[in-house]
Amino acid sequence: MTLDRYIALVFLLICLVYGYAAFFTMDQGLPPFMQRNPIWPSTFPKVLSVMGVLAGLTIVLGIEKSNHTAEVAEINYRKLTEYKLGQALMLLALMVIYAFALRPAGFLVSTTLFLVCGSAVLGERRWFLMCAVALVASGVVWYLVDVVLGIFMRPFPAFVM
Repeated sequence: MTLDRYIALVFLLICLVYGYAAFFTMDQGLPPFMQRNPIWPSTFPKVLSVMGVLAGLTIVLGIEKSNHTAEVAEINYRKLTEYKLGQALMLLALMVIYAFALRPAGFLVSTTLFLVCGSAVLGERRWFLMCAVALVASGVVWYLVDVVLGIFMRPFPAFVM
């Protein structure tokens, strides 16, 4: 089995555990008035876990492989130092920092900074465009979750509000 299938297998296991938590453990603590809602707090995690399991199975079973005669570049674990591991590790570090900064810094500030820093790590250098897209994207997501779904998320740091 190639490295991409091992990674997909680990991803599949993570999605299965996440799906188990979403389907069987998240909804026990819901108050009775929320149990009649069409969309529960666990709806999005359920959809994500199913999509993740399908994507992981697609790669593990080799369904995504094409029958073209052209050689498809495989991930060679012996040449891992030639890949852009620095970018991947920086993105993982940014995700951890984002998770820890979400509550004290607020959703809008931490999400905007995460999107700008993440796109800068990936090589984007049009700063005005990065900031504009990050502001609009985080604002739209906050509006949908807070106003439309009615799930409160602190938009700004605690000392502002």
